[in-house]
Amino acid sequence: MKSALNAEPGINASESTIPEVVAALRATYATGRTRPATWRIEQLRGIERLLDEREGEIAQALAEDLGRSAVEAWLIDINNPKVEAAYARKRVRRWMRRRPQPLPLNQLPALGWVQYEPLGVVLVIAPWNGPVVLALNPLIAALAAGNCAVVKPSELAPATSHLLARLIPQYLDDEAVAVIEGDGRTTQELLAQGFDHAFFTGGTEIGKKVMAGAAAHLTPVTLELGGKSPAIVTRDADLTVTARRIAWTKLLNSGQICMAPDYVLVERAVRDELVERIATTVTELRAQEPSRGVRIVNERQFDRLAGYLATTGATVALGGSSDRTALTIEPTVLVEPSHDEPVMTEEIFGPILPVLAVDSLNEAIAFVNSRPKPLAAYIFTGSRSDSRRMLSEVSSGGAVVNHLMFQYAPPQLPFGGVGASGMGSYKGRWGFEALSHRKSVLVKPFKPDPRYFYPPYTDRAIKVMRRLL
Repeated sequence: MKSALNAEPGINASESTIPEVVAALRATYATGRTRPATWRIEQLRGIERLLDEREGEIAQALAEDLGRSAVEAWLIDINNPKVEAAYARKRVRRWMRRRPQPLPLNQLPALGWVQYEPLGVVLVIAPWNGPVVLALNPLIAALAAGNCAVVKPSELAPATSHLLARLIPQYLDDEAVAVIEGDGRTTQELLAQGFDHAFFTGGTEIGKKVMAGAAAHLTPVTLELGGKSPAIVTRDADLTVTARRIAWTKLLNSGQICMAPDYVLVERAVRDELVERIATTVTELRAQEPSRGVRIVNERQFDRLAGYLATTGATVALGGSSDRTALTIEPTVLVEPSHDEPVMTEEIFGPILPVLAVDSLNEAIAFVNSRPKPLAAYIFTGSRSDSRRMLSEVSSGGAVVNHLMFQYAPPQLPFGGVGASGMGSYKGRWGFEALSHRKSVLVKPFKPDPRYFYPPYTDRAIKVMRRLL
């Protein structure tokens, strides 16, 4: 089996060997060795060790691919999966226990329960913007559930992809977990193998292709997509804190985060003050940076973002410059762009923040609800009633009051999208359940065995069954 997986150091299969690799993983799963809690705990501990022992190498790869600082590498890609793995490791035995269920009187005597079993071999397709955290967190869920897995890193983060291909087999069971590098054709070839579940994180358009490829084999999917996540600011919000939190989260990874605020809807009376505070805060947060611009992942993404700036009719309150040679764009605040221009109809996924005034919370909610359901919705307000209204009236994958993006951090909360922003959720127990089969079990004794349940049915038997059932 090892020869099928390890043609070279690490597990790095070409398209021609994908069927062989997947077949080897299925053979491993068939032995039953991934089912015991001890194996699952060992794998989760291996991920913790990988992140502890190789933090420097991971940070270096992320810097090479994304220009990310060591602090941001730890904050975004290293600490979160370490917390996630430790959380699952400490609880997986409890999660695996069968859960007794009460039965109606007409089913007694009997016992009923739900038990969790692995799905089999799971495919994890990771994106470039969080190439470690968004590969490892779904993998943690897969391993906690007792599955074998293939991890397909993003080819747009090549240094990180190569690093994962080299390190994962050193820390995990290399007969149960494979890393296969490649581009979109590799992804389609993988989907053609008919996995027991496919987990994709990325953009909506690619998500549609993944779902279409999975449908041919009735492979269930979890899709973590994106969309235009709004931040609503009411006039009674603490504008200093609001501006700081919006600016900080929009600058993380150059705004290339699916949960980042994509635009701001602010009550008209405080729009100008909020814009000024955001601009001032961005300048303060970047005071020690050597460049005016922030790094964009590649030319394609740069050209898309630069095109937004070139065609916008908005007032530029901050930034607006770009450098294609360096692939950098200056953090930019746009005031009152047209509702139908690309910066307001397409997910930005970059360091550009449109700010639009609204006359009321009603108008803000109506604006958000007139568009596809976002991955996240944020509100900054001093009013509990306003926050409750937003939470109940706006449909989104998740929501945060008076901050942004922290809904992803706790393993106690499920993370996922809704509508165009995705389907399914994971993190913590939610990930374990998403990548397990919940099997319902009912156990009956041989006695009693009432004769009236069996044909030929007499009138009296029918009356008894109607009364009991």
